[in-house]
Amino acid sequence: MLVAACVKWADLRPEVDPVHGTVRSTGRSDGFSEADRAAVEVALGLAEGWGARVAVVCAGPPAAEAGLRELQAVGVDRAVRVDLAPDQPSEAVAASLAPVLSALLAADVVVCGDYSADRGSGSVPAYLAHLLGAEQALGLVGVAAHGDDGVAGVRRLDGGRREDVVAGAPAVVSVEGSVATLRRASLAATLGAGAAAVEVVPGRPDPRAEAPRTEPWRPRARHVAPPEGDDALDRVVQLTGAFVERTPPRTVELEPAEAAQAVLDQLRAWGYLEPPGRPD
Repeated sequence: MLVAACVKWADLRPEVDPVHGTVRSTGRSDGFSEADRAAVEVALGLAEGWGARVAVVCAGPPAAEAGLRELQAVGVDRAVRVDLAPDQPSEAVAASLAPVLSALLAADVVVCGDYSADRGSGSVPAYLAHLLGAEQALGLVGVAAHGDDGVAGVRRLDGGRREDVVAGAPAVVSVEGSVATLRRASLAATLGAGAAAVEVVPGRPDPRAEAPRTEPWRPRARHVAPPEGDDALDRVVQLTGAFVERTPPRTVELEPAEAAQAVLDQLRAWGYLEPPGRPD
């Protein structure tokens, strides 16, 4: 049996330009987030209870190999680095990790941090569960072994409530950084891990990936006809729509499918979407 922990190499303290708001990574503070380190500790604890092996899979550049060797010093049996640029979206990260977890490692249980230190979307574990066809238990605040190959967890709910969940292998779970503290390696293990082997697998970059946005999303501009009128007042009235009858605000309660259609119809009425049958 094999338990795999997925981690991501990211800049933990990037520099932000105070004038332009652009984010710049210097590489001096790169590492694994607290959630990723907790995932490794949870994987080690589960493997000890089952007598299983532990592997760590990292999405990141060559600089991440130093961090992977530190994880090998605490007891990880195998380290694999997926060569992937740090600006890839969650879909591309999951698509690169899934073949390694299924074909190369044949992992029974996959443990991830609930979010990464760069994008922080927390969606990679869900994508992995879908691609692997595995059960998922995400955002756990407590994890324990359940039987010979299952995971029992506690999930945080609103209002201070908790939910007990159980996932059987194959399973993908994600944990918060407060779940566990990564154990410290001995001096002998640290020195021995300096020459440990790290396997490298090419990633699958997403050709649709865009550069990180530093501005809010805005709807695209609408093309409208120029105003008509004999004088400036008529043209201003036409531009402002001062005498145009408007639809008053209303509250609508519909089923999800009908509500989605109502939103699309309203966006088309405002001119943000093309009419049905034309590409949006």
